[in-house]
Order: sequence, then structure tokens, then C-alpha cells
Amino acid sequence: MDLPAELLISLHPEPFMPLELLAAWQLAASALAPLAAAESHFIGRVRPVGADGTALEALELEHYPGMSERRLQDLAQELAERHGVSRVRLAHRVGRVRPGEAIVLVAVAADRRGPAQRCAQELLEALKHEAPFWKREWSGGVGTWVEGNTPF
Repeated sequence: MDLPAELLISLHPEPFMPLELLAAWQLAASALAPLAAAESHFIGRVRPVGADGTALEALELEHYPGMSERRLQDLAQELAERHGVSRVRLAHRVGRVRPGEAIVLVAVAADRRGPAQRCAQELLEALKHEAPFWKREWSGGVGTWVEGNTPF
């Protein structure tokens, strides 16, 4: 019987350094056992232009505290079980995020690269389409709610 995956999910109202979060996650895991044979990582940053092509001042993400974390935990757990991965690290910004700032970190550890990569990819898509975030793009001091999601 496989052990349940170790999940670490966090929402950040302030900027975070994704490589520092990743290093801390790896260090904590290595203290308990050898690191998994494979890891897949993704760092997403806010683009400098909005959906309409105008310069973007900021992207604002609203959410319901508590509900959002539970939903992200459920998504990560479901995908970790589906792909048989051992660990998942998910960090996501909320609030106002400026162009170039990290908005998401997804890291997945598994015994093989295929499960790690597939789980990370599916988790990113789930974040885009199923996570309870409401996005508003700010350009010229005007905020416009984003309808739908950008293609991958």
C-alpha cells in the first residue's frame, strides 16, 4: 500500500521567492529520507501585458480564505493519488501581483519523471480552470475582471 503524498499548500498575499520556497521544501524532505528520484517544477510569473494587449500594471487575485486553501489541497491530493507521486509543493499569490513577480510555484516529487511531470502539468491546468480565484487586470488605473482563462 502506497503512503499518502505529502502536500504543502500556501497562499501568499506578499511576493515570494520561488527558488527559496523550493529549496526549503527539498531541504525538509532530505532531512527525513533521500530525495525522490524525480522532481518537476514550474514557476509562473505575471505577464507584462493584459488580455487586450495593453501594458499591465498589476493582476489582482481575489479568493475566499479557507475555502481556497481547501480546494487547492483537494486538487493536489486527487492528482497526487492519480499519478502516484510522493510530494507536492504549491505556492500561489493572492492580492495584487505586478508584472514579473512570481504568481505560482508547483513542485512535484515522484520515483519517476513521467508521473512527476504529468502531475505537475495537470495541477497547473486545474489551477487555471478549477481553483477559486477571481482575476482582475489593472491598466491605466482601471481594473477589468478577466473572463475565462488564457490557453496554455
